Amino acid sequence: MKILHISALLAAWVLACVAAPAWAADAAGTYPNRPVRLIMGPGAGGPTDSVGRVLASRLTELWGQTVVVENRPGAGNTIATAAAAKATPDGYTLLLCPISDAVAPALYKKLPYAFEKDIAAISHIGVTPNVFVVPPSLPVKTIKDFIAHAKANPGKLNYGGLGVGQSGHLSMELLKMMTGIDVVYVPYKTSGLAVTDILAGRMDAQITNLPVHVDNIRSGKVRALGVTSAKRSPRFPEIPAIAETVPGFAVDVWYGICAPAGVPRSVVNKVNTGVVEALKTPDLQKRMENYGVDTSSSTPEQFAAYIKAETARWAKVVKAAGIPPQ
Repeated sequence: MKILHISALLAAWVLACVAAPAWAADAAGTYPNRPVRLIMGPGAGGPTDSVGRVLASRLTELWGQTVVVENRPGAGNTIATAAAAKATPDGYTLLLCPISDAVAPALYKKLPYAFEKDIAAISHIGVTPNVFVVPPSLPVKTIKDFIAHAKANPGKLNYGGLGVGQSGHLSMELLKMMTGIDVVYVPYKTSGLAVTDILAGRMDAQITNLPVHVDNIRSGKVRALGVTSAKRSPRFPEIPAIAETVPGFAVDVWYGICAPAGVPRSVVNKVNTGVVEALKTPDLQKRMENYGVDTSSSTPEQFAAYIKAETARWAKVVKAAGIPPQ
């Protein structure tokens, strides 16, 4: 009986080895040996999509395997994150995780995933500031002027952006919280409609990603009052940081690479190494700069801690702004 029991255990062990996931071999050093999928929340064509595609192109060259971009737009990028959370944790599904992933837990009543538990942080990619712009017709030239004008006209000025909870919306809500101004938010269905209205003077102000208004700022179609980063942008050193007027104000629109939780640590390390190497490439840095992005990598632990801190920060802003859960 004992011999039969041992034989049964041995047979079960052999069966388990045979049935082990094929991706387990990747932990031994073969990753990647087939195409990699990069899921992204934003639709094709926007700044975040462009950042992901630039990185995917460089990783394809470095790894000798195609990194295929898959756009899963909708619900504040949470559809993409949900898809990644459910994917096989083998390293062949990656996620472009931007600032919206830190905002979503405070913004949505019920998410089909728990980010900290279901998603593994791999590396930071970079940051870009938002820019505060007004139409030239508005009688303000500085952030100080705008704050004074808003306080003299409470509830009479408006600002607009792409949907509730986006970085531009929350940037202004943070400014309102820190200065006590009362400015009304107008959500738009597309960023193009918002840009059209600010150019036509039908909108009093907008905070949005710097790349959106680069040409408009240079042509004088809008007046840039400040950038949301803690310091001035090296691409527009003439535009003050809002923090120069409102100490402590800082918002960076950030991007990173994540994966489903449970990916073998050796594969996480390989992806991290690939991202770090890609971000050192002068050509990639130049292309990122064209989108207003300053590249910066990190360890998985550093990026995980950063996301956790950002999640706590934006939960406070959403609560203070009285934004109802979606």
